[in-house]
Amino acid sequence: MGLDKLKPAEGSKGRKHFRVGRGQGSGNGKTAGRGHKGAQSRSGFKFKRGFEGGQMPLHRRVPKRGFTNIFRTEYDVVNLDQLESLFDKGATVTVEMLREHGIVSSRTALVKVLGRGEVTKALTVQAHKFSGKAAEKLAAAGGKAEAIAS
Repeated sequence: MGLDKLKPAEGSKGRKHFRVGRGQGSGNGKTAGRGHKGAQSRSGFKFKRGFEGGQMPLHRRVPKRGFTNIFRTEYDVVNLDQLESLFDKGATVTVEMLREHGIVSSRTALVKVLGRGEVTKALTVQAHKFSGKAAEKLAAAGGKAEAIAS
C-alpha cells in the first residue's frame, strides 16, 4: 500500500464548504446568506464573549456582592482531638508529621491548631498559630504550644 492510496474514512470529512456569493442562481448570491445590514452582515464582525443577541448578558444581570481579600492568610486547621488520637505521650508534633498522617495538605504551608476536644497526653506541638483555648489545654495537659515563624 502506497501513500497515494491513503484517504480519510468514509463520512469523516463532513460536508463540502459551500461557496457563497457566486450569483443569484446559486441561491446564496448578493448578501451571501448574511441578510441585510447589521453587525453580522459585515466582514470582520465577532460576537463578544457572553453576547446574548442584545439581551443583557448573564454576567451583567447577576448582582456583584461582597469582597475577596487577596492578601488573606489561609491556614490548614488541626484540632486537639486529632492530635490526641494520633500521637503518643511526650511526642513532638511537627508540621511535617501532620502532613505524613494526612491531616494537613501538602499544598498549604501554614497550620493552625484549634481547641476542639480534650488533651490528656503531654504533647509538644509546633505550628504556625494556636487558638487561645488550644494553647491553654496543651499547657494544662503538661505539653507545650510552640509557634514557628511563617
